[in-house]
Amino acid sequence: MAGSLIKIDEEIVTAAVASVTLTGIDNTYDVYMVRINNAVPTVDNTMNMRTTTSGVADSDSQYDVASKILKANTSFANDTNTNGTQWKIASTVGTDTNEQTNHIIYLFNFNNASEYSFFTNENTKLNASAVLEGFQGGGVHTVAEANDGVNFFVVGGNIEAGTFTLYGLAK
Repeated sequence: MAGSLIKIDEEIVTAAVASVTLTGIDNTYDVYMVRINNAVPTVDNTMNMRTTTSGVADSDSQYDVASKILKANTSFANDTNTNGTQWKIASTVGTDTNEQTNHIIYLFNFNNASEYSFFTNENTKLNASAVLEGFQGGGVHTVAEANDGVNFFVVGGNIEAGTFTLYGLAK
């Protein structure tokens, strides 16, 4: 499997930005993967994702998502939303020391104009109390259109650190 991940785009955040956009999805690969490493927001809120068309984030109300939140210090929880304006891909993470979020996200049908784009998400997060949480689930953008990328942002704040990388999975 050596060489099966082909780097398409990467953004390394070292100063606060409103959002991060990764583009380069086309019909070269059937499946794409995003890796987010040590992302840190400037406010206590959720990490979110949208599809992009021609490099611009789609802000329609067609995002459906369902996830299971796995908590080390309490019972599990479900998190769902339909017809939202974005996909929530991590529960609240914030500005306290050592708070960060990490993700592996697989993107499917993004390059197919006849199908809905959808994703699966595996996330780990360390919160202010040094409690580890996981967030696993997926979502669908209920619009049949080709999407060329993804956009990440934090509601009401910025992203102040992190490495965001888009890969194609070789056929």
